[in-house]
Amino acid sequence: MKIFFHTLGCKVNQYETQEMREAALKSGYLVTENENEADIFVINSCTVTSESDRKTRQSVRHYKKNYPNSVVVLTGCMPQSFPEMAEKLIEADIVLGNKNNKLLIPALNEYFISHARVLYLEQHEKGESLVSSGITNFEERTRATLKIEDGCDRFCSYCIIPKARGRVRSKPIDEIKRETELLANNGYAEIVLVGINLSAYGKNSDLDLADAIFAVAENEKIKRIRLGSLEPDHLTDELLEKLAKCHKLCPQFHISLQSGCDKTLKNMHRHYTAKEYEHLCIKLRENFNDTTLTTDIMVGFPQESDEDFEISRKFAEKIGFEKIHIFPYSRRSGTVADKMDGQIDRSVKAERVRILSETAEKIRAEFLKNQIGKTLNVLVEGKQKDDYLFGYTENYTPVKFKGTAEIGSIVNVKITNSDKEFCFGEIQ
Repeated sequence: MKIFFHTLGCKVNQYETQEMREAALKSGYLVTENENEADIFVINSCTVTSESDRKTRQSVRHYKKNYPNSVVVLTGCMPQSFPEMAEKLIEADIVLGNKNNKLLIPALNEYFISHARVLYLEQHEKGESLVSSGITNFEERTRATLKIEDGCDRFCSYCIIPKARGRVRSKPIDEIKRETELLANNGYAEIVLVGINLSAYGKNSDLDLADAIFAVAENEKIKRIRLGSLEPDHLTDELLEKLAKCHKLCPQFHISLQSGCDKTLKNMHRHYTAKEYEHLCIKLRENFNDTTLTTDIMVGFPQESDEDFEISRKFAEKIGFEKIHIFPYSRRSGTVADKMDGQIDRSVKAERVRILSETAEKIRAEFLKNQIGKTLNVLVEGKQKDDYLFGYTENYTPVKFKGTAEIGSIVNVKITNSDKEFCFGEIQ
């Protein structure tokens, strides 16, 4: 039988889909990228926003409507956070919370025997450990994602993730080393470490994020280590000094900001001020050569005035982020912010997205222009329709270049030009 996987959401979800894919293959199932061939559909859901839930419901109903004889499996963060909602989605034959997604194969076996709906919806508990079967591959990628942390203890006022993912827990160092070896043996030269609150790795133990990074770096086949999204308040000066000693660590850091206005940060229940965040950016640029800083900024949070927004925009301009993921605040039931006074009109949020995007695009274009003349290491990702090879530098600059190189190899490219999106160069 053939399984089609549909993943919504973050890199952690992508990793967990790969875990389920490998479990299915080991159990004799086939995996297909063509939904018309599938007997089973697995939707790995996201629940960050209400829109995420809508996309999940739409996907489940789409597969059941178009393939009525198929088995539809719903898993991930939506059923974990809102089990009652998931149970009412009757088009899903099997429903698993993200805590129970390791039970995909037993759930399928149970369904095929009983032909009755299967529900595994166990809540996260304090003190539980990170349970992971690990992966050996990362389908259709030149870099592999390795999940080393799960859960979050932050309870930001807009966020449902602590309910969806439970408390912070970390993968043991020995498991990280074992999984790194498997991925390296399958030809991956770059590994991206990810987690729900990655910078909290090692919390409540004598470990920290540096220990995990050095565990990966020990493997000689791994040439680059990249970090997923980070929260700022765990990144101490001491930790940054330790990280700077790992020469395989790519100098690109995505540090979630959300707002550059202290009033808004306080309303969001974020655990830092704009000044503290700025200090972190300064220390990162001091400790890492040619580093790039990227971030997330939310606009239109409840009670954010025009003045608050402008303070946040100017802060982003001051830091000079090389790339900004900008998104309007979206109400999420079950959160504090959903019940706050001062909700912002959708049209105001859209206008703030537009204004901040203009600022971000100017900063981005100037950064890409400043790469001209440099010779940079580029991991070759593939070939584009215009016959350019394409890849990313250590600091995640996107580069298009002419020449011949193997996909997955790392080559030296001299940057000769740029536009708003890419640098262009020649293999040296």
